Amino acid sequence: MKISHAFFDLDGTLTDSSPGIVNSIKYALEQMGITENDEQKLISFVGPSLQNTFKNNYFSKEVDHQQAIKHYRTYFASKGIFENSLYSGALELLETVKAQNIKIALATAKPTYFANIILNHFDIAAYFDVVVGSHLNGSRTDKKEIIYEAKDQLGLPKSEHCVMIGDREYDINGGKHHSMNTIGVSYGYAKENELQRADPDFIVHEPLDIASAMQIQLV
Repeated sequence: MKISHAFFDLDGTLTDSSPGIVNSIKYALEQMGITENDEQKLISFVGPSLQNTFKNNYFSKEVDHQQAIKHYRTYFASKGIFENSLYSGALELLETVKAQNIKIALATAKPTYFANIILNHFDIAAYFDVVVGSHLNGSRTDKKEIIYEAKDQLGLPKSEHCVMIGDREYDINGGKHHSMNTIGVSYGYAKENELQRADPDFIVHEPLDIASAMQIQLV
C-alpha cells in the first residue's frame, strides 16, 4: 500500500491505558452505588465511547449515565489519565512513520481535551498533524464521525492512500466506512475474535509490526 496519511487510535493502540480507565469506571460506578468486580468486562469498555458504555450496561436514564460520566472524569482528570503507559515500540513506530513524510492523525473516542494532555504527557504530541476526539459534552463519539473530521482537517486526502490503525472493531469499521486501508492490532483490548470478525486488511501483534504492514522500513 502507498500510504500518505496514517490515522491512529489511542487507547489499546499507542498506549496501555486500561489501568486508569478501569479505575475511573470503577470509581464512577461506586459513586452511583454499583460494585463491578469483573475485570474482563471492565477492560472491554476501553475504546467505545463512555456514554455508550454507561448507557448500554448500567443506566437506562440519561440523567444517571451523565452523572456517572461526571464521576468518571473526576477520577480520570486527577489520577486515571496518568495510570497509563506507552506500548513498547510505539515511539519508534511514530518516528518511523514521520520519517516517511506521512501525515499522522489521532482519531480517538476519548475527548480531544484529554487526548492532548496524554500526548503531551508522553512527549509525542509533535508527531501528530491533527488530533481529533469526542467533545466533552458527549457528542461526536462515533468513530466514523471522528475519522471524517480528521480527514477534513487534513484536506480530505484520497482514502486509498489512508490507513486506519486500531485495536477495536469500531476503528476497523470506521476506516472501512471511509474506504480506507485498515490495520488491526491484537495487543489491545478487543474481545476474542472481534478483530477477525471486523476483517481488517492486516492484523499485527506488536506496534513495530504496523510499519511492516504499511510497507515502510524502521528508522
